[in-house]
Amino acid sequence: MSKAPLREWMASRVGARSIGIATVAALIGLVELAIRAGIVNRFIVPLPSEIIVAIPRIIVEENVLHRFWQTAQELLWASLLLAGAGIPLGALLHRFRIVRLACETWVGALASAPIVLMYPLFLVIFGRSATTIVMIGFAAGLAPVILKTLEGLSGTRQVLLNVGRSFKLTNSQQFWKILLPAALPAVFVGLKLGLIFAMINIVGVEFLINFGGLGQLINELAERYDLPGTYGAICFVILTSIVFFDTTERLERFLRPGE
Repeated sequence: MSKAPLREWMASRVGARSIGIATVAALIGLVELAIRAGIVNRFIVPLPSEIIVAIPRIIVEENVLHRFWQTAQELLWASLLLAGAGIPLGALLHRFRIVRLACETWVGALASAPIVLMYPLFLVIFGRSATTIVMIGFAAGLAPVILKTLEGLSGTRQVLLNVGRSFKLTNSQQFWKILLPAALPAVFVGLKLGLIFAMINIVGVEFLINFGGLGQLINELAERYDLPGTYGAICFVILTSIVFFDTTERLERFLRPGE
């Protein structure tokens, strides 16, 4: 393969994914060698080959696919709430300067708050149910969506707004035809960050309250000291994150076909 086609292949999505998979495989191989050489304690980190062997076992014996679906559903509802509330709230802060000055700092503070530690309060309000887990994930991921939406709307080039005014667009038309399309890259960055925060908290609360999903499975396997199974369950958490990130990227490409 000549240099030019090779560069084009590496720049393509297929090439990027292939390089990513190869990099992960190389890192797994290095970890395997480090554990076998005694550099890493195998009583803390099991061999990657043992984890791979454990995955079929936890699929059959631990009903991991059902638990994967439970966690995926919780993350799906949390992500829908994040988009349905975070984007309008970011637009509200952009539209009304006084609201932005009053609330932006508090929203930023919320992003650094350890929401997961408030799970007893959520349990009192929503009970020991999936609703509690979804609401904690939503609360944890809300701030990045609001702030990035606000950043995207505020960063819209003034020339685009001037063109809209020259066509006598109303405020509503300016928002839907100019502001929101221009802000979409930042909005999707906010959604991805929100998904990260939501995912961490959803699995963490499942682990803490021992209620359904992959978090509960990780808790059970850890208590049995089944290290390969525990790490295998964590792989399914990573898979959940990959599925949602890939879906988000596809949605962004659909909404921005020219990019």
